[in-house]
Amino acid sequence: MRARLRSRHEGPALNTPLAEVLSVALLVAVLLGAVLRPFDLPEAAVAVPAAGVAIGTGVISPAHAWAEVERLGPVVGFLAAVLVLAHFCDVEGLFRACGAWMARWAAGSPGRLLTAVFALGSAITAVLSLDATVVLLTPVVLATAARAGVRAAPHVYACAHLSNTASLLLPVSNLTNLLAFEASGLSFTRFAALMTLPWLAAIGAEYLVFRRWFADELRAPVHAPDTGKAPELPLFALVTVGCTLAGFVVASAVGVGPAWVALVGALVLAGRAIVRRRVSPLTVVRAAAPAFLAFVLALGVVVRAVVDHGLADALRQVLPNGSGLAALLGIAALAAVLANLINNLPAVLVLLPLTAPAGPGAVLAVLLGVNIGPNLTYAGSLATLLWRRIAHRHGHEVAVGEFTRLGLLAVPAALVPAVVALWASLQVVGG
Repeated sequence: MRARLRSRHEGPALNTPLAEVLSVALLVAVLLGAVLRPFDLPEAAVAVPAAGVAIGTGVISPAHAWAEVERLGPVVGFLAAVLVLAHFCDVEGLFRACGAWMARWAAGSPGRLLTAVFALGSAITAVLSLDATVVLLTPVVLATAARAGVRAAPHVYACAHLSNTASLLLPVSNLTNLLAFEASGLSFTRFAALMTLPWLAAIGAEYLVFRRWFADELRAPVHAPDTGKAPELPLFALVTVGCTLAGFVVASAVGVGPAWVALVGALVLAGRAIVRRRVSPLTVVRAAAPAFLAFVLALGVVVRAVVDHGLADALRQVLPNGSGLAALLGIAALAAVLANLINNLPAVLVLLPLTAPAGPGAVLAVLLGVNIGPNLTYAGSLATLLWRRIAHRHGHEVAVGEFTRLGLLAVPAALVPAVVALWASLQVVGG
């Protein structure tokens, strides 16, 4: 029947076994390209040709591929705007001010510095998205730890974990959140209300794990506090970000997409920097990371091809039904495992269509799994891969074994209470 319904304009048809093998092979190639980045090429260098091969060979029809691009278009547009917004918050000096505040508040104490990193990292991830924590906060934390004379590992690892775990709160905190937000049918404020308890539970559990895991480093002698003059807070950037957040709430109430609000905030900060001749318009384009945006769209097309050729049916057989606590735990665990096998972005693209009919609870359980689960392995999320490159670029070598052992403890410790908190929120707030 499927073959008879295929239009002659949709590309050549492959027999099912060959299409399954080729779609999986293309997804593996895309993920390896993103992880290894041969010759330092951008992720899109492999993903875009792979999507072209999928379309050209008939693994996915041009019409179906275009439908996937149209579905992801608003999400990718939002991502571009948030990347620009975060970049120009950095231009305004927000992250320098954050580093100075952390140094002064910590007063040379490794334990106090870890608390400061958790507080700031959680807030920045929730409001400016995980990319801001990975790209902009991580170098600041490295510099602050070096200036204080403390071992950087606890604080730098916290940036990696928080970029995933602390991105649970708002629809705008993570690309996966936006996808889940679209599938859940929730308003902006209802999404945030349901995710506040899971967000707090996951961050609190991570903090306790870090205090235990890095106990020796955090008991190091206290050094002299940083008494240098603190930079002024960039009030214009803070007001712009605050107005943008308020705009998200209002826009959701009147049915306007969050991408438009983020675009306005980005244009305000970028326009100010251009008028003051701090940057050129080309800088704005680069801040939007067009190559990465192309990667996201191409990855969506390849994942859609894999879903169409058997993965969805296989997952449907093992996916728990319902929205009870046991079902939510099972959905979140499956999402976490899948995120570490195929990366969290493909995982959420695969699982959302399967869980959306069960209601917001199941969708948000998927989100918990794909946001907390990637702290187990480097390949779990693109943010973790990017964090590792940034740490290496700033002279901090990340030990694979230590990262994985920490993840084996932190992921279940954060995921289970977060799911329980979600279940409780659903009982109080309603799905």
